[in-house]
Amino acid sequence: MGQILISATNKSSGKTVVTTGICAALRSLNYIVQPFKKGPDYIDPMWLSTAAQRNCYNLDFWTQSEQEILQLFHSKSADTDIAIIEANKGLHDGLNLDGSNSNAALAKLLNTSVIMVIDCRGTTRGIAPLLLGYQQFDSEVNIQGVILNFVAGSRHESKLRQVVEHYTDLRIVGAIHRGESLELEERYLGLMPSNEDQLALKKIDSLREAIGRQVDLNAIMQIASPISVKKAGNQTSHKQFNLTIAYARDEAFGFYYADDLETFSKLGAKLVPFDTLKDKQLPNADALFIGGGFPEQRMELLEHNSSLRTNILEALDSDLPAYAECGGLMYLTKTIKYNSQSADMVGFIDADCVMTKIPQGRGYTQFLENDNSPWKGNSDKVLNAHEFHYSYLDGLNEHSEFCFKILRGQGISSQKDGLRQRNTLACYTHQRHTEQNQWIGRFLEFVETCKLNSA
Repeated sequence: MGQILISATNKSSGKTVVTTGICAALRSLNYIVQPFKKGPDYIDPMWLSTAAQRNCYNLDFWTQSEQEILQLFHSKSADTDIAIIEANKGLHDGLNLDGSNSNAALAKLLNTSVIMVIDCRGTTRGIAPLLLGYQQFDSEVNIQGVILNFVAGSRHESKLRQVVEHYTDLRIVGAIHRGESLELEERYLGLMPSNEDQLALKKIDSLREAIGRQVDLNAIMQIASPISVKKAGNQTSHKQFNLTIAYARDEAFGFYYADDLETFSKLGAKLVPFDTLKDKQLPNADALFIGGGFPEQRMELLEHNSSLRTNILEALDSDLPAYAECGGLMYLTKTIKYNSQSADMVGFIDADCVMTKIPQGRGYTQFLENDNSPWKGNSDKVLNAHEFHYSYLDGLNEHSEFCFKILRGQGISSQKDGLRQRNTLACYTHQRHTEQNQWIGRFLEFVETCKLNSA
């Protein structure tokens, strides 16, 4: 078993394209590849999961303790040939000045070797001080290799190789030339999610071929540092919930943490997916979960499926327990307004969702859950989460009931989030089930109580 963290000097250096291609190329050689993503992200893990044909898991200092990160990493890597971690932003970027939650900190925690993806556009000899600086800035970070990205041609590649080999001791494990086959469509929140892209498999296959040809896969396997085998701890017994949860999973909604979905199952709940674009009725279920996504990109199709929208409205008005997160919140409003167009949504929340060209909430958040919450959280415990939305709610009643007090971030309005309406909780906040915020267990407790009361 080996492990590699693929990082860069800055955001938009091509890490996701390169990492996706490497995962697909190694998988095509029959290696068992386990992908991970540093930080809070849904989109990149979709591409990595598809490429590796295994769920990608997030490693995030903000929502997880170091022990949780290690436990998740080792448990998911145990039966694999190589674990590949894609960094977020640059190697030393992070929330804290001391770098304690950076990609470099993660590399040191996992004791993994690092490959740097370098954007080589407009540079040759200048790559040397860049790489030397990264090596010297924190000598405890085990930088072993470099992938030259966005190379202009064979002449450019030759010069870059000479510079790296002359001035550094780093191994060049790839030189990737520019080309349309190596591009993934970007939009305001980053890459287009693979669940929206009908050509996702074809694009991944193109990345597999191009990157497999231009990257030395054997060198990656050689550079990969060993993963120390950890003995599994005693499995904690959890209360089991005999519940069925319907959750939206389609081209409009797909932002779910893989380990969150696994937690539902671990707690005994059965997850039943439904398609908001095609299904006319909800599955028979005890509760509804609508995660994030890009409903504005499919708003005409969502509007067209009036049968499902009506069914959801009737169910929520009849007190079906529900949790709607970000894109799910948007779907429950009266309309989504985007690019001078408007489309009818479920209409459960009496407000319009308005898309803007600038972020309305972006980054790590912290909040307190008050006594209004249907999930009865600890009102004194600060919970860490994140948000990333370019929309706001227009016309929301000023007397609306909120369950979250936002300490860091924006939320829905005036540092408030977690809109409570009947048995529904809707928010812009993206929660993750970890030791510090065991939201799934509390949600299922609430659903079980509702079920018993209605029996």
